[in-house]
Amino acid sequence: MRKSGLDIYFLLPIKNFIEKQTSVGVSLIIATILALVIANSPLAGAYHEFWKQEIFVGLNELVIRKNLLHWINDGLMSIFFFLIGLELKKEIMYGELSSLKLASLPVAAAIGGMLFPALIYYFFNSGYDSISGWGIPMATDIAFALGILYLLNDTVPVSLKVFLTAIAIADDMGAVLVIALFYTEQISLQSLGIGLFFLLILLAANYIGIRNMLFYAVMGIGGLWLAIMLSGIHATIAAVLAAFAIPNKKRIDPPLFLRKVKLLSYSIKDQLRKSQKDQKKQEKITGTIEKFSLLTQDATPPLQRLEHALYPFVSFVVLPLFAFANAGVSFHEKSLHYLVQPVSLGILLGLILGKFAGIVIFTRLMLFFKISKLPEKVRWKDIYGIAMLGAIGFTMSLFITDLAFESEIYLEQAKIGIFTASLLAGIIGYLYLRKTRR
Repeated sequence: MRKSGLDIYFLLPIKNFIEKQTSVGVSLIIATILALVIANSPLAGAYHEFWKQEIFVGLNELVIRKNLLHWINDGLMSIFFFLIGLELKKEIMYGELSSLKLASLPVAAAIGGMLFPALIYYFFNSGYDSISGWGIPMATDIAFALGILYLLNDTVPVSLKVFLTAIAIADDMGAVLVIALFYTEQISLQSLGIGLFFLLILLAANYIGIRNMLFYAVMGIGGLWLAIMLSGIHATIAAVLAAFAIPNKKRIDPPLFLRKVKLLSYSIKDQLRKSQKDQKKQEKITGTIEKFSLLTQDATPPLQRLEHALYPFVSFVVLPLFAFANAGVSFHEKSLHYLVQPVSLGILLGLILGKFAGIVIFTRLMLFFKISKLPEKVRWKDIYGIAMLGAIGFTMSLFITDLAFESEIYLEQAKIGIFTASLLAGIIGYLYLRKTRR
């Protein structure tokens, strides 16, 4: 059966994205379990000391010195946020966030899912210096949430997975804004100005049609990322901004691509029919195949090529390494006591109750005022399951934790709250959807 343009250019890319995200969940789970096992073994001391090792890079007077944990959280995680930026740009241009009508429901659900958790955390921590952690329960881990949906196989429609993806992407956008606006220390206006200059160069390069990825890498890393980091704004923001400058246009449109492919196919057939020496024939055929490769590049936007190239590295190196470095909580006799402290309670209830209530209430309001409607094949009771899966904060929550706290006690309490909430949300969401989707 012939696929329509909607299938090829909209549904198929989202389906591929969803299928990819599920595999990340497995690698994250393995890395997390490994970190927890080591952190609660005789190797715990060595594990924690290892991440404190300092590494510095620099030239002459410009030296950046950070411990290994910060290089992972500030450096490697910038690649993850760059990938998020690419996905955000794609969704804003062509996907679930491309129009007000399409974006209104998931964006409203995401706003509710960020507002309510922050308010609950504020309620428990108002008046304490731990109030700085209010952004921790606002996040959703898209990899784990979609991984749970994947376990339900075909009982869950693609439209429900797309809806959860759209909520999580809108949530990511909110998290990026929160980090930029509220988790930024003293700002150097000079470095910020230099960063904005490099951003303008990248945007101008996109506008005039430069597609060389080496140019964007040099300007993005050596210019924008470095300047933003030195300005005091978190370096991951530079990664998102750089992603928005990556070109997302094809050099040739699909009809022209198909015509050229047919001509090249006829050329190969013709070369195979001609009586020539085998080596000469092989060289001509190889040359034609190389033209196929160049033609495919021209028909594929640089943004899409870059996304596909980065995905395996981010999925199976960056995120598992981040989880392994940050998830190592050493449990002891005080752990249960920590769970009822304001930080842990604010995060636990903020995620479990706040996320659930925020997503459900804001979705209901959008439907009540007829501003939007549920996606096809999505029932109202499915929203309860999606709202609970949205409470799986994990990766993003751990990331914001590192920005919010310096106190080791608060860090440990926050991680216990995140783990407990994410585990409960995953189990409850899975069991609920499995029961209602039979």
